[in-house]
Amino acid sequence: MTSIENSTEVDEFRLLGLTDTPELQVPLFIMFTLVYLITVMGNLGMISLIVLESGLHTPMYFFLSNLSLVDCAYSSAVTPKVMAGFLTGDKLISYRGCVAQMFFFVAFGSVDCLLLTVMAYDRHAAVCKPLHYTSTMTTSVCIHMSIGCYIWGLIESAIHTGFTFRLSFCRSNVVHHFFCDIPAILALSCSDIYINEIVLFVLAAFNILFALTVIFTSYLFICIAILRMRSAEGRKKAFSTCASHLTAVTIFYGSGIFTYLQPSSSHSMDTDQMASVFYTIIIPMLNPIVYSLRNKEVYNAFRKATKKVKVLLST
Repeated sequence: MTSIENSTEVDEFRLLGLTDTPELQVPLFIMFTLVYLITVMGNLGMISLIVLESGLHTPMYFFLSNLSLVDCAYSSAVTPKVMAGFLTGDKLISYRGCVAQMFFFVAFGSVDCLLLTVMAYDRHAAVCKPLHYTSTMTTSVCIHMSIGCYIWGLIESAIHTGFTFRLSFCRSNVVHHFFCDIPAILALSCSDIYINEIVLFVLAAFNILFALTVIFTSYLFICIAILRMRSAEGRKKAFSTCASHLTAVTIFYGSGIFTYLQPSSSHSMDTDQMASVFYTIIIPMLNPIVYSLRNKEVYNAFRKATKKVKVLLST
């Protein structure tokens, strides 16, 4: 089905995917499968390490374990369907499947966004007020912050998904994207999407501006605190932690701003897809590397866990 007269006839959408070139289907399937496996194994491995090693039972790693969980779910909302499209050539997705994919993608994406913000505040508390850190970032505070991130993510996703799929789709069922993203679905509607564009822009702008305000304010005070440190080793450790977080923030928010804070007339689906590959597939894979492999505490915990496994295997 390539054209649709009204919304009641929409029972499926056809995702164009990243490319229709036959020669690229198998190589891309292999590449995306490897990326997805690394993403799942890396993030689940990070969660397991944080749970099992008591030395990592701190607010920073509590938030990191939540980020790893969300990254796993975030990637799983999109990547398996993309892989199936490369392998079988079947790029159809049911109407309900499209609704579900958009809902979970937006929900986990929003939670990811807020967790990065909370982690910036956590680093601010640790670097700027180290003597009050344990009393500021208590277990109760950390849990409530995390729950708040999930609740807001679900609310925002329900708003976006509800506003999008109340529309009529009478132009085409061909989605110029590799998943059911909001701008790509809105482009298919024959309804007035002005309200949708306003809602999308306002909520995206609120999320991004609120998050970036908190992040940059936190890091402004962090930089001031680092410059005041007398210990070169202390400055190096603090800067290393902040640099990792800022790297992830720059990639995540840069691609998000590029995609969602443009007027619809400026959208190019091809360039949007390239940006989307980064924040839906690549970033969830990179986060365990960015946040952990450069961290001595995680590295030492990993070595301890490896030694324990070797001992168990040898016995």
